[in-house]
Amino acid sequence: MTSRRVLATVLSRRRPAALAAAALTAALAGLSLTGCAPTVIVEPAADAQNPKCAEVMLRLPDEVSGEEQRTTSSQGTTAWGDPSLAVLRCGVTPPGPTTDLCVSVEGVDWISHPAEESGTWRFTSYGRTPAVEVLVDRKQESGANVLAAVSPALQAIPAEAECVGAQDVEG
Repeated sequence: MTSRRVLATVLSRRRPAALAAAALTAALAGLSLTGCAPTVIVEPAADAQNPKCAEVMLRLPDEVSGEEQRTTSSQGTTAWGDPSLAVLRCGVTPPGPTTDLCVSVEGVDWISHPAEESGTWRFTSYGRTPAVEVLVDRKQESGANVLAAVSPALQAIPAEAECVGAQDVEG
């Protein structure tokens, strides 16, 4: 029996960002392989075994934008859609203070970055440890819709900091 398997290798921080972007692009583009089960291959984050990640994973929705949650190969990871419209990893290194774009969705702050390859956005939760990374294929779905679906699950991790704007900083 032939089924689609998506290769979604999200690379560790020791590997170059360009390779991570290429792997993500392949994952979200739905690279076809044959196999028995439609498992999404995702490299776990360094702190994926953190008990707080387990709480987040249990709270995640079964569907995002009408796409079913998929089985993944690693602890602290999940994906939705075939091909994947979003891939989530819990346990990534929390970002430090930054001037990058920060958005707040359902009470959770997210740092937003376009990935090196066009069509993919990377969102990293801000002010929570461990942090969560969500990769979104913007050709399939809006990052805002994906974050709205997954943000309530992140409330299992207490906020330690929040994004502030220039108007919030005393000169």
